[in-house]
Amino acid sequence: MAFVGVDLMIGKIVSILENEASLLSGVYDELDELKRELKGMRSCLEDADRKRILTQGEKSWVEDVRDMCNPVEDILEEFIYHRNKPHKGGNKFTKLLYRIIKFPKNLLEMHRVASRLQDINKKLKSIPERRQRYLVDPVQITISNENQRRVQNDSEALLFAKDDHLVGIEDDERLLVEWLTDEYPGRSVISVVGMGGYGKSTLAAKVYKNQIIKQHFDCYAWIVVSQNYVIEDIFRRMIEEFYGSTNGKVPADLSSMRYKELLRVLVDYLAPKRYTIILDDVWDRNLWTDINVSLQDEGRRSRVIFTTRKEEIALSCFGVKSYVHHIKPLKPSDAWDLFCVKAFSNRSCPEELQHIATELVRKCGGLPLALLALGGVMYSKKTSSEWIDFSSGLNQELRNNPGLEVVKGILFLSFSDLPYQLKRCFLYCSIFPEDHQMYRGKVVRLWIAEGFIEYDKAKKPYVLGGEYFEELVHRSMLQAVSWSYTGSPILCQMHDLVRELAISTSEAEKFSVVYNGEGRGEEVNIAPRLSIQTMSKEIESITGLAKVRSLFVFSVNLIPPSSAITLPTGLRLIRVLYLENVPIEKLSDEVGDLFNLSYLNLRGTKLKELPKSIGRLSNLETLDISDTKIDVVPDGIGKLQKLQNLIAYHDNPDVDNICFVLGIKFPSSICKVKSLKVFDCVTAEPNLLKQLRNLTQLVSFGITNVRKDDGKDLCIALQSMCLLRNLLVMVTDEEYLGIDSPTFAPPDLENLVLVGKLETVPRWFGSFQNLTGLYLHWSKLIEDLLPVIQALANLGELALINAYAGSKLRFSTGFNKLVHLYFRSLSQLDEIIIEKGVMPGLQRIYVGNCTELKMLPRGIEYLTSLTKLDLVSPVSTELLESIREEDSVDRPRIRHIPEINHFFESASGISHESLSGLDLQKVRNSSARLKSGSN
Repeated sequence: MAFVGVDLMIGKIVSILENEASLLSGVYDELDELKRELKGMRSCLEDADRKRILTQGEKSWVEDVRDMCNPVEDILEEFIYHRNKPHKGGNKFTKLLYRIIKFPKNLLEMHRVASRLQDINKKLKSIPERRQRYLVDPVQITISNENQRRVQNDSEALLFAKDDHLVGIEDDERLLVEWLTDEYPGRSVISVVGMGGYGKSTLAAKVYKNQIIKQHFDCYAWIVVSQNYVIEDIFRRMIEEFYGSTNGKVPADLSSMRYKELLRVLVDYLAPKRYTIILDDVWDRNLWTDINVSLQDEGRRSRVIFTTRKEEIALSCFGVKSYVHHIKPLKPSDAWDLFCVKAFSNRSCPEELQHIATELVRKCGGLPLALLALGGVMYSKKTSSEWIDFSSGLNQELRNNPGLEVVKGILFLSFSDLPYQLKRCFLYCSIFPEDHQMYRGKVVRLWIAEGFIEYDKAKKPYVLGGEYFEELVHRSMLQAVSWSYTGSPILCQMHDLVRELAISTSEAEKFSVVYNGEGRGEEVNIAPRLSIQTMSKEIESITGLAKVRSLFVFSVNLIPPSSAITLPTGLRLIRVLYLENVPIEKLSDEVGDLFNLSYLNLRGTKLKELPKSIGRLSNLETLDISDTKIDVVPDGIGKLQKLQNLIAYHDNPDVDNICFVLGIKFPSSICKVKSLKVFDCVTAEPNLLKQLRNLTQLVSFGITNVRKDDGKDLCIALQSMCLLRNLLVMVTDEEYLGIDSPTFAPPDLENLVLVGKLETVPRWFGSFQNLTGLYLHWSKLIEDLLPVIQALANLGELALINAYAGSKLRFSTGFNKLVHLYFRSLSQLDEIIIEKGVMPGLQRIYVGNCTELKMLPRGIEYLTSLTKLDLVSPVSTELLESIREEDSVDRPRIRHIPEINHFFESASGISHESLSGLDLQKVRNSSARLKSGSN
């Protein structure tokens, strides 16, 4: 794995050599030879990835490659920086004179570059043959035998372990037993999926030993599947297990049997029997294809269980009835019990250790494996000082303590299994602070800026990056916090222990460094990516910043609010500058000298203006100035011809205000930036509206402060945006939306947000056949819009917020893919009717500030897929009383809904009342926070 950062560095250097050939033409021979050498290195590094574990000699070779690449990258970027650095000030004549004077200087610089590259090439050529020089022994491509054997032994040991340490899995066990013993006549496959250490194998072993299961099946088998299994070995173990479960005699010549013979033995033996087999720790989705033919069934209700860390395996098409069970982290109370069982002889935590133990349990994030291992380590520590020392140095303990090696080994298996493209994306996520929630769009843009998303003719970088993000979630390397109505993860975070693994790996590979204030700034081991997460040090105290290509600052108190951030001169080659929520009020003009800058995040800062030098950032692709105090952007923004993502909005905390999002004023020169794909959002101005039609590459666009008279120009502009997927149009005050042109609709629009009055329901609503989300705010329609939109084939989310002035809404047909439905501030609405068969996949209903609604929607009992019902005050007392008690009139109609919530304001803030379940226990939670609409 030590190649991740080096491989990326080589790729960037080769890209520079290919893309900047005209600038570097004076050293062509040196560059051509260097490019061939680097490509050879990269190929061998990618081969090494399959080997997973490198010898010391190979690690040394990787270090040598890194040492050679570092100066090459510096040399090339320094030259390009000086070559493109603009001359500041002066008229056209002085600038021309400067270029003439500068020409000989470029020749001298070129000569210096050539000399340095020749020295590097000599070092490369000192080893005679390139193949011998870079070849990594391909024989051993499996993961460490010792680590894999330990995992297999631990899994099989579960079959003989006592159950006195098991907590919090009773419901999971009950569900699996129910699936295993149901009356379905054919085979079925049950997949238990979750991250490493969550207790998948423990749960499966508990079920496997259950006497109900033993009596229900004629024979059974437990097989631990290695990452690089051999199917003949799997068959042999199956035969041994199945025969052993019935005390049968295993064929004597089993070890010498080949594939066909093994297959015949299994088929003949299982044909008359009802069997169950547990395949533990499955990594390869092809396993089912390989094993399926041996597991034949004649309608005897046989069952197969997979445990896996990969959701793609759990969701595979098995060709038989299948179930998926997502195993979840332990509840806090169960996690505490499990930790105490191992950490204290009497299973009770002493009062003086309560706060330390609580923090250690929190760190484990409900991971049973970590709780057991950490509890076992703490058992030997008797004094408060020992506990304090251990807790304060937990990060180091996780890396070096032998007692926690099992945790590290289990988690490292998942990292080792990642393709090399995903390894660097995963390590990058450790740059963010502990418990930080990462938005999909932001992370993907950062990956693109870093060059992690490789060119693919079939897919655009943002789409491919989104697939990488989802893959990390499906492999349980990232934990999804929030999902879209389409089922895609949109907000994720890293488990604390997984993050520690990523940080230690990143530092070892000199991929990135997280600085949290430990040690002096000058002692920080600098890597290409530096994440500052301390409040006690200034950026200037850290030396060696010339090597940094990406700088993240997360400590909001790092810089006094009244100060201007001064960028050290060593950062001139930086590509990513992330200053989100840093309370700076001024950005110095020197930011314009950051020629390489591709990503600039100033979100949530206290900036009131951008420096005029912003127009010199010719390589800038992403600029985020949302939620700042910036009202107007300088004219130089129109010079940024590579700019693709411009995020510029202010959230209004008053969600019931018609202007819940505010735009920023942009000069009309922004319409010269033809590369712009995301523009969220701009304040409407007459001159700008007439030129918006030039932005033909927009995929996401938001515009505010629109007046009715602007409708014609806006419709003309939207007609040219044929690639548009997301659109927000917001009026000023309570104006009417004048977008009534039937031809304006972009053909592939997916999400539409309209804020403002509508005189009638636009008939072109019905033409949005690709629309997945429709959000109407302050439309105040008198006409029922449901007949117009009910046939939208892909509509998954519908939000009506002060959008309808009628008293009744009837869902009579259609809405076949609707998942989320929101009603808010519909002051006249007193009845919702849902006909049987409508909205068959609806999962969530949100009702807020609909005071005339005295009862739940008629027909809610037909919504069998509904999993969540949120009622947000003000809500009528009659509606609440109709469901609050077990014998309430509407209670029978909602028994199928597992989660029913009532949110309301109290003296302590927003409180929550659970209306779910039989006991209808009221639970107050003053810390609960509610967001209007979609979370």
